[in-house]
Amino acid sequence: MRILVALGGNALLKRSEPLTIPNQIANTRRAAAQIAKLAAGNQLVVAHGNGPQVGMLALQSAAGGSASATPLDVLDAESEGMIGYLLEQELANALPRERAVATLLTRVEVDPEDPAFGHPTKPIGPVYPKDDAERLAIRNRWSIAPDGAGFRRVVASPKPQRIVEIDPIRWLLAHDTVVIAAGGGGIPVAATPDGKGLTGVEAVIDKDLCSSLLAQQLEADLLLIATDVDAVYLDWRTPRERALREVAASELRKMPFAAGSMGPKVEAACAFATQTGRPAVIGALDRIEDMAKGTAGTRVTG
Repeated sequence: MRILVALGGNALLKRSEPLTIPNQIANTRRAAAQIAKLAAGNQLVVAHGNGPQVGMLALQSAAGGSASATPLDVLDAESEGMIGYLLEQELANALPRERAVATLLTRVEVDPEDPAFGHPTKPIGPVYPKDDAERLAIRNRWSIAPDGAGFRRVVASPKPQRIVEIDPIRWLLAHDTVVIAAGGGGIPVAATPDGKGLTGVEAVIDKDLCSSLLAQQLEADLLLIATDVDAVYLDWRTPRERALREVAASELRKMPFAAGSMGPKVEAACAFATQTGRPAVIGALDRIEDMAKGTAGTRVTG
């Protein structure tokens, strides 16, 4: 079976934790131990988020002044390489020595006319108190938005259109390699004005939507979206909250979910299930084997 696992940002950094390499290694090791349980007898692709990491890189870049600021597409590539290395290291340690693991920097084409460029929504970087966020927004010319009790920087998040490196990913899978790809939603690129090439753009693509597209283009048998809750809930954090166990995409799309958290995961699962007729499952990373068996998480069908 060909499985794509999309790791939420919590796999590398829990919300309350400092963004340190030891913390990221410890969390990555736990994630790798779970993913490794699916490797035997299956082709496996792993995608991951990069919100905290790319945000911190952007903050460090901005500290040098606007003249030296690094474009977001380059920061996306930096974070994809860094996180990919950590995952590759821990997965290789968790798997039999003969099973190859490879990280592929992945370009993802977007539409340069996507309305998202005029309406930043993708949160990156740390959560700040309101006063600090407003000060940083003025100094760095950021857009900010509420996130829980604080505020975060938000950037453009255009819809992914095409996975540029799809053929190398297929080749690696055919040679029994566990592939880490499209990390952080991939590196956003768009067609040049003359249509003869591609160029990087200032954006961060949503990891879940990109993972769904990658799973579709790879004709995956199963999309697993691993997060820090055990299922999709209606009326979340209210006395009426209840978990959904199996639901058709057509029904799930009618239900309201937060745009900054569960919303993209639901949209990604519905897109995969609808386009392929194969299931997507949203659930907790530590139940990943049961999710693959269909006995845990929220199973979304086409």
